Amino acid sequence: MMILSIVLSSIFIGLGCIHFYWALGGKFGFSETLPTKTNGQQVLNPKRSDCLIVGLVLVLFGVFYLIKSRLITFELTAWMIQYASWIIPIIFIFRAIGEFKYVGFFKSIKGTHFSKMDTKIYSPLCLLMGILGITIHLFK
Repeated sequence: MMILSIVLSSIFIGLGCIHFYWALGGKFGFSETLPTKTNGQQVLNPKRSDCLIVGLVLVLFGVFYLIKSRLITFELTAWMIQYASWIIPIIFIFRAIGEFKYVGFFKSIKGTHFSKMDTKIYSPLCLLMGILGITIHLFK
């Protein structure tokens, strides 16, 4: 389970760093990660502060799994560990399922560049993150 925790933590922290890059004004890959309508218009228009908040949350999720695997020593209450061990994976499983229009495996808008990337990379990654999180929790 420690290897799975390290893998999941690395994914979270890596994604958090990408969001920090965008928060600092980086542009590479930014537009490819935003859902668009069929006419190319972006559905979301996140601010730098939004990227910073998402980056912080992702890094905290990564740190949580390092704490859970005992690679980092930090005391968390049993209820925090219990709730976070379910909430974090469920967030990413819901993201993989999607909101049925622009995002997730069951999206209805499928012809855009984002939707293709979402089907090939983003949704499978979210599903993997959810499954890893549940696996770590159940078999720890």
